[in-house]
Amino acid sequence: MKPPAIAIDGPAASGKSTVAKLVAQELGYTFINTGAMYRAIAWYLAQQGVSPAQREEITEMLPNMPLDFGKDGASSAVLCDGKRLRSELTEPVVNDSVSLIAAIPEVRAFLLHKQREYNESEAVVMEGRDIGTVVFPDTPFKYFVTASEEVRAARRAAQGLTDSISERDKNDRERACAPLARATDARVIDTSDMTIEQVVAEIVDDIKDKTQVQV
Repeated sequence: MKPPAIAIDGPAASGKSTVAKLVAQELGYTFINTGAMYRAIAWYLAQQGVSPAQREEITEMLPNMPLDFGKDGASSAVLCDGKRLRSELTEPVVNDSVSLIAAIPEVRAFLLHKQREYNESEAVVMEGRDIGTVVFPDTPFKYFVTASEEVRAARRAAQGLTDSISERDKNDRERACAPLARATDARVIDTSDMTIEQVVAEIVDDIKDKTQVQV
């Protein structure tokens, strides 16, 4: 039987990354941050002086980028030439370009294969914007984590990030390839007035209930 895949989707600053990491810890699964994968490509392209508009150049560069999508303990990690990328992934140039990079079909196809590879031999909790609709459309464990725009903007500011939430939302919803959308069978969780602990508990309890039903 294939290991379970937990899909946690949602807009920017909805809390999905923190929630997904804690859910993974609670269940003993591997946490996969797909946003970091797109950010790594955006960062690398910026280092090479390549803009999101240069689609042909980007497509040609993808197979030869010195990026390694692996793991560090029980979490995914992205390395460039053997060095793990951390603060680089939240640089202003990345914040400004990542939505545009993520809208390129060739980039999404390139990363889709790598995202699914994580689940070939182990259970994963994967967060992103199209996990339940594209990456793992058949998983019974789908959650759409959201919050009001005001709450999300405040969270973004607290992280020291300056990109526009409304602009990010617009780009993510309107992109032609794999736009941000809630899977019809996903459980919606509005985190605006919830603590992280409450959100995690709701998801973990639901997963455990569904697992018992499957057994």
